[in-house]
Amino acid sequence: MEIGKIPNQLLEEKILSKIQPTRSEILVGAAVGEDCGVIDFGEEICVVSTDPITGATKDIAKLAVHISCNDVASSGVEPLAILLTILAPENTKLEEISQLIEEAKETAASLNVEIIGGHTEISQAVNRMVISTTCIGKGKKELMVTSHGAKIGDTVIMTKWAGLEGSAILANDKGKDLINTIDKKWIEEAKSYMNYISVVPEGRISGKVGVTAMHDVTEGGLLGAIWEIAKASNVGIKIWKENIPITKATMVICNHYKIDPLKLISSGVMLITTNKPGKLLEAFKKEGIKATIIGKVVEGRSVLVNNGIETSINPPSSDELYKVV
Repeated sequence: MEIGKIPNQLLEEKILSKIQPTRSEILVGAAVGEDCGVIDFGEEICVVSTDPITGATKDIAKLAVHISCNDVASSGVEPLAILLTILAPENTKLEEISQLIEEAKETAASLNVEIIGGHTEISQAVNRMVISTTCIGKGKKELMVTSHGAKIGDTVIMTKWAGLEGSAILANDKGKDLINTIDKKWIEEAKSYMNYISVVPEGRISGKVGVTAMHDVTEGGLLGAIWEIAKASNVGIKIWKENIPITKATMVICNHYKIDPLKLISSGVMLITTNKPGKLLEAFKKEGIKATIIGKVVEGRSVLVNNGIETSINPPSSDELYKVV
């Protein structure tokens, strides 16, 4: 099998079909396009999400905290607590683990999130450091947002820039390779994108304004997230390629490695469908968050429109990052 997440068809057939919820308290269970489980606690809900970091070697504790918090924020609720699991290879120094914990602690504190436990182990099962986080959040039931609520006629909005996380990882992990062919200013700019990985502010704002669906853009990139929202909501989505914001630094790095920025892991980007685009864009603007209208929710298939030519948006395959790392 390819490196990366299991293809969605196999995921549905071999895994998700075996773990469908049976308890009435489970409001959202495992499904393609849904990154969180949601548990009913009366007037409030508990939202839980878990994710590992496997495609990066630098800033992994920072990324690990952000990606799980981003998933919870995509449900329109506030992340509260993190469980942190560290699997370290043989010969790892105690100082390395201590540095990871410090990095995770600082990142969590910046989000007003507490690390409340986890697991730390030296293991022959891994050949490099692996971190997995589980984030817990809570919020009012009536404000809950899922990935399966998109409605025909909704506007599709994305925040920040496509390929954000992937280009940051490549700039940090492959800087010595890139410096021989790419202007240093683009490498340094891409490295700085690590400062934009959180979508917790977008989730908070969207939850207050009211949106129909949210999905943070991770493995599979922007096109993968679009397909997943469409699949979960049983709708089509039409995207205009020229509307998608991509920075020069990301384009330079992706061109170097001959990879597609629209299929590149992009934590830091929130994909949103809404029937209140003006109100939402204004709220983002007040908070200094870049947000762009890139498409519409439609009947039928999902397509990417480029110079008037429509191309089907297909289920995501292995992330472009794995072609390089």
